[in-house]
Amino acid sequence: MVKNIQIKIMIILIITGAIIISGLGIFYSIYLNTLNAQITQGIVNEQTVNQAFIDGQEKIKALSIYTIIAFIFITLIASYFLSRLLISSFTKQMNKIKKLDKGEDINIKAVLLHMTDGIIAFNREGKILLINPAATRLLRIIPEDDTFEKVFSKFDVDVNMEKIIYLENWTSSEQEIRVGDNFIKLFFAPIKDEKNIPTGVIVVIQDITEHVKLDNMRKEFVADVSHELKTPITSIMGYADTLLECEYEKDIQEKFLTVIATEARRMAKLVNDLLTLSRFDNNENKTQKVEFDLGDLVKKCQEKVQLEINKKKHSVECFVTANVPLVYADKDGIERVVLNILTNSIKYTKEGGIIKIYVGFVYNDAYIKIIDNGLGIPEEDLNRIFERFYRVDKARTREMGGTGLGLSIAKEILDKNGGSINIKSEVGKGTEVVIKIPTKN
Repeated sequence: MVKNIQIKIMIILIITGAIIISGLGIFYSIYLNTLNAQITQGIVNEQTVNQAFIDGQEKIKALSIYTIIAFIFITLIASYFLSRLLISSFTKQMNKIKKLDKGEDINIKAVLLHMTDGIIAFNREGKILLINPAATRLLRIIPEDDTFEKVFSKFDVDVNMEKIIYLENWTSSEQEIRVGDNFIKLFFAPIKDEKNIPTGVIVVIQDITEHVKLDNMRKEFVADVSHELKTPITSIMGYADTLLECEYEKDIQEKFLTVIATEARRMAKLVNDLLTLSRFDNNENKTQKVEFDLGDLVKKCQEKVQLEINKKKHSVECFVTANVPLVYADKDGIERVVLNILTNSIKYTKEGGIIKIYVGFVYNDAYIKIIDNGLGIPEEDLNRIFERFYRVDKARTREMGGTGLGLSIAKEILDKNGGSINIKSEVGKGTEVVIKIPTKN
């Protein structure tokens, strides 16, 4: 736009100059023609002609001076307005740039303010140039910690600012530290200007506590699976080798074979449970939700474990509240959950124990409440009982044929069906398990 205006003004000035020069030429030409006509007609003599030439030159000089002054005046006015226009345009552009820079600065500050990762920038002297709230929180930085040395000297970290700046390719840029109960990862990198000259160091701080916990759980899981498979395999191999070494009486052979079969079934159950959890983890477990009567399902589950109830001489009572609406869930999955909880109550309640089952309805959920007067669970273990392979008493659970995966599977099933499970317990007094399942409505 400015360039177009400049061109237009230049064209106007050129045209104006051309008009003035043309006007002078035309005036002088007319004057000469008039003078020549007078000479031809004999109106003027030679002396008069000379005087006329002198007068004409004086007039042309005066007119030229006036013309030049006018041209200069017009040029000055045009230059003034042109400069005003250019300065105004330049000022507007500079204001826009300043506003843009200010806006970008605000955006950067807003991003740093709300980042979950910590950011600290240091200059070459080690002074803090920039720090966001996440960095202050993660490293527990106090106002006195205003230098690189003061910030990181509190932690067991092998880092040197000079090495990061000048030996970038030879220095590890990642460090892991422990701050209280949290695990923190630090990333160090030099700050460079447009000439690629180091001007400081920037540090990115990440809280990796959850990642570390998940990694530890994975390691524990692998160790638990290995141990759970190793125990039955060792038993099977031991008894099988014993049978192969020599011949035994029939009753001894049957005893050994019974142990082998029991351990094989236990191993098969473990593998099936692991496959079930794997399908849940990968969302491959297909559930078919149907409407069914929860009271009838619980009574059928009680009938299935009646033999075990009779063996331990337990007293089991089932109470179904009237008007419990039909539930809408995976019937086979809910049956597995109820059987698991009932089996646990039977196993971990001493002979002649009391187990009570309640089926009712509250708000939009049907519920099953199973209460026993068994061994109970210590309070410190209640938060971990849904972890895979976690057992309150590992030896007793293994002896009773448990895999340590039952409650994990139960919780997965209920989560998939929009339900929940809650356990309250007290050592020596018993356990209360409440299962909630959404109704059709």
